[in-house]
Amino acid sequence: MSPISITPLTELREKIDAVDAQILQLINQRAKFAEEVAKTKMAQGENGSFYRPDRESLVLRRIKALNEGPLSDETTMRFFRELMSACLALEKPLDVAFLGPEGTFTQQAAFKHFGHAVKTIPVSSINAVFNAVENGSCSFGVLPIENSTEGTINQTLDCLLSSTLQICGEVKIRVQQNLLSHAKNLNEITEIYSHAQSLAQCRQWLETHLPNARQTPVSSNAEAARLVSKNPNTAAIAGAIAADIYELPILNANIEDDAKNTTRFIIVGEQIATPTGFDKTTIVVSTDNQAGALYQMLEPFAKANVDMLSIESRPSRQGLWEYVFFIDIVGHSENDNVAKALIELKSKISMFKCLGSYPQAVF
Repeated sequence: MSPISITPLTELREKIDAVDAQILQLINQRAKFAEEVAKTKMAQGENGSFYRPDRESLVLRRIKALNEGPLSDETTMRFFRELMSACLALEKPLDVAFLGPEGTFTQQAAFKHFGHAVKTIPVSSINAVFNAVENGSCSFGVLPIENSTEGTINQTLDCLLSSTLQICGEVKIRVQQNLLSHAKNLNEITEIYSHAQSLAQCRQWLETHLPNARQTPVSSNAEAARLVSKNPNTAAIAGAIAADIYELPILNANIEDDAKNTTRFIIVGEQIATPTGFDKTTIVVSTDNQAGALYQMLEPFAKANVDMLSIESRPSRQGLWEYVFFIDIVGHSENDNVAKALIELKSKISMFKCLGSYPQAVF
């Protein structure tokens, strides 16, 4: 039996160094092309944001299709996400508003979607995110819209109904809740701070491990971490990013009751995304309160073979017991079957508003 051939470490390291040099050269070559793109766009009269959610979604999907490993698809896409973010910053840096303070899952979603080369601007409320984009102080805003455990974020829906902004992207975050505290053990904890949704997402764990601790809802998980950083014998439920910012030890990790707990965030802006082939459209409609009205409203989607992903009702705030319906469907409003369904739908309802057609989350 012949001996196994083993490449010497020095030779492997020399090969790695050579590849690193090639990677660096190609990264800078890509960055120079990005600068040329910016010059071309400016010469054509573009002065707004150079960020294109449709283009970046297609790039990431292409990278995913090309990836042969051993790196996972998600790892590869995260790398290219950061590379695109850095290149975009060379063209024109982005200011992105998010529901603050620093350290929230919404900020984490902003970094996942745009990369870390953007400037994230924390604001105090969902309304303030919309205002920051509408008044031009930020190019885009990031907002939570739905949690797989606790459902829809109603305030986001209400703001979408009245805002002129478009949904131009989405991002999903696997919510990993952690118990943060300076306490050495659970017996020392007398009070727990967190957002009401996070407390609900950890209900069973808290009942089992901290049944006597007082639960105090606050405006955000990051605010909970800030309070706990100054108060002994308290704990916060928050993400790892908040633990880093407020220098809090993670006493117990992943305490959420549902291991698949995920929050979906939307990106709002003035930009209209073009079709990619992997899109979603969100609309809001209202219909007269009469027998069969809901059936007539949904029928056009079935006839045009349009897949409906979700429907959510909210009070219209226009009259007593009047409702609007937020509907997510697969496809772009410019797709033939979707356009056909929407035309027929408009003829059967009293109010229609397209909130945006945008690329579905890639990873």
